[in-house]
Amino acid sequence: MPGDHVLLDALPADWRTGRFLGRVLTAAGPSPIMVDQGIAYDMSRVAPTAAQLVEMFPVDAQSGEALGSLDTLTLPLLSPVDLQCVKAAGVTFALSAIERVIEERARGDAGAAAAIRGRLEERVGGSIRAVVPGSPEAAALKTALIEDELWSQYLEVAIGPDAEVFTKAPVLATVGAGAQIGIRSDSTWNNPEPEIVLIGNSGGSAIGATLGNDVNLRDFEGRSALLLGKAKDNNASCALGPLIRLFDEDFTIDDVRNAEVALTIDGPEGYRLEGSSSMNQISRDPLDLMRQTMSEHQYPDGFALFLGTLFAPVQDRDEPGRGFTHKVGDIVAISTPRLGKLVNEVVTSKDAAPWTYGLTALMMNLAERGLLNAAKEKADA
Repeated sequence: MPGDHVLLDALPADWRTGRFLGRVLTAAGPSPIMVDQGIAYDMSRVAPTAAQLVEMFPVDAQSGEALGSLDTLTLPLLSPVDLQCVKAAGVTFALSAIERVIEERARGDAGAAAAIRGRLEERVGGSIRAVVPGSPEAAALKTALIEDELWSQYLEVAIGPDAEVFTKAPVLATVGAGAQIGIRSDSTWNNPEPEIVLIGNSGGSAIGATLGNDVNLRDFEGRSALLLGKAKDNNASCALGPLIRLFDEDFTIDDVRNAEVALTIDGPEGYRLEGSSSMNQISRDPLDLMRQTMSEHQYPDGFALFLGTLFAPVQDRDEPGRGFTHKVGDIVAISTPRLGKLVNEVVTSKDAAPWTYGLTALMMNLAERGLLNAAKEKADA
């Protein structure tokens, strides 16, 4: 479990007027909270899990136990999701598809990336930006790239009719704001992926959004797309938070569509990288990605969906032409004014706190606290 961190620095600018959902670590165990008008409420006796709370919406926060003003809350934040499946949509920004193609053609070799990037940008240029996935124009571009021997499976999911949707992390394996985030110890080319994450209920409706870091190992996935699982799902490799902002009259899906996601990386050697991802450049609408995630599937406890990123760092860190890769000790901060700031320190997945608190541990804890029966009694009342 993570330790304490400064909550106030992570909060959105308008936290006193927004409505939020999250999870905190109490002395008794993990508990879902809601925040309304700046006041935090422990909702564990209304719904013992965040997933169940989402299914009950709309919920009056004041039906929970008041914990006081959010800015004075001292309980450590956990990842704001618990039983939800954690899904991710890849290559949703057509421009970032170029970087995926580079990874593939460089076979995971960062040193070979610069020459391949130049050739692709010369051939495709900005034309890929305006292509609507699945359109006749996309089909024509595909034909031209095949003729130039530049076609890739990454371009297929970038401009083809079907989005790439994969499982990012097991249930309960995500880490929250202030926790360490992990990269594999045997990866030599990797980066953060700053993203907005939609939170969906079991019916596939988006009820809110949070920030996420979909850590990516470019060397592993670049060697083979079949290594996606190893590139994406490792100990502490998925961060979410600080809180889920709930959709209401003042915060809607259009705020997600137009968000500017900022990223800073401060390295232990004094290195600094700044970047951003403009959601208005996304090639597939967020709600279409929700629909494609549901497809012919069911998520009885709901799901969290990473929407993808425009950010692909090419700024050299150590050697010219080798671009960016993480170092242990990097501080990664992802932020938007309306969702707050998600800050995590990079360690290796081997050295990160081991994931030991799974479904069995959670259910035993909730049973010992009498929360499972309490929630059933409320549902039956």
